[in-house]
Amino acid sequence: MSQNILTERLDAGPVICAEGFLFELERRGYLTAGEFVPEVALEHPEALRSLHVDFQRAGSDIVEAFTYNGHREKMRVIGKEELLEPLNRSALRIAREVADAVPGNLMAGNISNSNIWDPADPARQSEVRGMFEEMVGWAVEEGADLIIGETFYYAGEALAALEVAKASGLPVVLTLAPMAFQEMADGAGIVETAQRLEQGGADVVGLNCFRGPATLMPWLRQIREAVSCHVGALPIPYRTTEAEPTFFNLSDVAATVPSPHGRTFPTALDPLLANRYEIRAFAEEAYALGVNYLGVCCGAAPIHIREVAEAVGRTPAASRFSENMANHFMYGSNERLPEHVVGLGGRA
Repeated sequence: MSQNILTERLDAGPVICAEGFLFELERRGYLTAGEFVPEVALEHPEALRSLHVDFQRAGSDIVEAFTYNGHREKMRVIGKEELLEPLNRSALRIAREVADAVPGNLMAGNISNSNIWDPADPARQSEVRGMFEEMVGWAVEEGADLIIGETFYYAGEALAALEVAKASGLPVVLTLAPMAFQEMADGAGIVETAQRLEQGGADVVGLNCFRGPATLMPWLRQIREAVSCHVGALPIPYRTTEAEPTFFNLSDVAATVPSPHGRTFPTALDPLLANRYEIRAFAEEAYALGVNYLGVCCGAAPIHIREVAEAVGRTPAASRFSENMANHFMYGSNERLPEHVVGLGGRA
């Protein structure tokens, strides 16, 4: 397989990557909210495999190994460090198996925000690099086609992740996740950081997670104008606003029972979901800008990926079940529908 398989594919057209497995598996009952550790790869591999297949049917071209938060420090937090390598290898093997079932699909190894990076502490930085190195090493050994580094809110950590990922010799996607303050957490500019990642050899730079379509798009436009490499866009499917730019600060004043921890994030965001048509509109706009690496992050369900796929002209397997409101009992136009029932539609 060509070392540049990712850029070759992106040069030829859109590539879709599903992310956001943490939220979806928590909703399905296979993951603990708050901890968000991907133990499912060991405890319920069939559930993880099923989720990958569902996203694949919806149009995802990349099966991303579910190792997000599967790093050494997170495993220490939950007292299961001895499961680190088995968890990573299981997730990678499941992703490889699912990708291999569909010709042309790629399998990605994954590294992400460590949540312990400290711009002022070289020892901590070295520790994070070590975690990235072992995870990338396992990904290479398990046959990954590319490495995805994602959800970085420190510029320094993103650049360190890129350096480690590039050393693998595989194509690299590196996406940033700026918080509500309009810069990286270590004070670097968002666009400037994307430019530095391009200069460092990333094949794709861009944005993922934290921000919904409305607050990711303005930064996406700036990055697309500032870099010449391929750009990635994977928003969360929530209605973030200028006043509440990330899902960390979304409020829900209509909630009759607020979440006990005082925030809608991460377990009370349900009423704030964007609808499928909003996700399609975002994908269409991003694609029109020349953004070819597209997906959806935390909160995503396969329906959102299908909307992205159809937005760029794809007809994935799941399109077999795209809506057909013409046959709806009350809103349809099929001649067999009783007029007196269709007539209820205006006052139902």
